[in-house]
Amino acid sequence: MSTTVMIEKVFLTGSRARSALAAWAPIPLRLIVGYGFIEHGLAKMFRGPDVFAAILRALGVPAPHFMAWVSILIELLGGLAVLLGGFVTLASIPMAMLLLVAIFTVHLPNGFSSVKLVAVTALGPQFGPVGYEIDLLYLACLAALVFMGGAGPFSLDSLLQKRARRRVAC
Repeated sequence: MSTTVMIEKVFLTGSRARSALAAWAPIPLRLIVGYGFIEHGLAKMFRGPDVFAAILRALGVPAPHFMAWVSILIELLGGLAVLLGGFVTLASIPMAMLLLVAIFTVHLPNGFSSVKLVAVTALGPQFGPVGYEIDLLYLACLAALVFMGGAGPFSLDSLLQKRARRRVAC
């Protein structure tokens, strides 16, 4: 066997292994994005929707109380859908819209970086306003989930697809 054939064999075997592992890539994305959205929604709920509505009012958002509830529900329900891998493409649309609004209304003036060390005091580090970096990471993860072909294994979407295939086969 020539060296070229051996190299091609190793490359193709490695490529197949990467392809098999690629099917599992949505799982960590789903867990991170879903948990992150749920965490932000719960934080708004526990502080009180009125507190978030006041922030929206200060930003000039119309119908701030209504929009506070819409945002909280998108974060909680969208986060849960992504975490469980159910209706990910559909859930990603309002989630992406929420992220884009956050970028353009809050984070863009603060620049890219999410970590801005302002000072280190006796009480510990103090940080400045958060940039749009994290929002872009969430958008990239949502886009990857949508364009990679869905929620992957161990997801509600996968379970529903298997059930639908079984019904068609019967």
